[in-house]
Amino acid sequence: MTPVELRQAAREGRWTRPTAGVCDGHVQANLMVVPQDAAFEFLLFCQRNPKPCPVIEVLEAGRVEPGCAPGADLRTDLPRYRVYRDGQLVAEPAEVGDLWRDDLVSFLIGCSFSFEEPLAAAGVPLRHVECGVNVPMYRTNRPTAPAGRFHGPLVVSMRPIPAALVPLAVQITGRYEQVHGAPVHVGESGALGIADLARPDFGDAVEIRPGELPVFWACGVTPQAAALASRLPFCITHAPGHMFVTDLKNAALGR
Repeated sequence: MTPVELRQAAREGRWTRPTAGVCDGHVQANLMVVPQDAAFEFLLFCQRNPKPCPVIEVLEAGRVEPGCAPGADLRTDLPRYRVYRDGQLVAEPAEVGDLWRDDLVSFLIGCSFSFEEPLAAAGVPLRHVECGVNVPMYRTNRPTAPAGRFHGPLVVSMRPIPAALVPLAVQITGRYEQVHGAPVHVGESGALGIADLARPDFGDAVEIRPGELPVFWACGVTPQAAALASRLPFCITHAPGHMFVTDLKNAALGR
């Protein structure tokens, strides 16, 4: 499936699942949409927290067609969205056209699904892709650097990696800084304040097999945690794991 085909399927309600492992070779992105009066503060939040919030594109207020995907519509072309009001999740719709306003500024933020292609090509297993589930994501005890009203905990995604392949996984993902880069932690989850890996805050739990280590990457769901902690009056995001697939190539991001 091409990115255009996937976006069309999402627009028509034919694709409602997470996007891990689809459209190989193409950059996937988290979505954060905020009112214009909060946009500079959020851009500053991203600048101060580049690991969880690497910005791919910022659209002007009211715009819905990103330059990284001509013909796309950010109101309809993601499999699922989340709507927050006053720091509370109030809806998880399939499209947000009826909620759109001319003062909304959209941010597309790099997603770790993009570096899963080179990981898989190098023989690094991806348990959530194998099992057809969403990647597990956790709030941590690590604070982000605040900016204006935005603050909150770092959110991480976790992938079980055979211990012998962890250095390779670190090396590969470290080349992709625009989609979170190298891991922020390897091993004991308690060091991140995560009490139980079987109970992720977002996504689905996956099995950690003998000889594997949990490896944690900064996650683009961090802005959603900031919206909750900051009690932002209104914002729209992607549903965790249900990304916007761009026309950009992953190969262009590596170094």
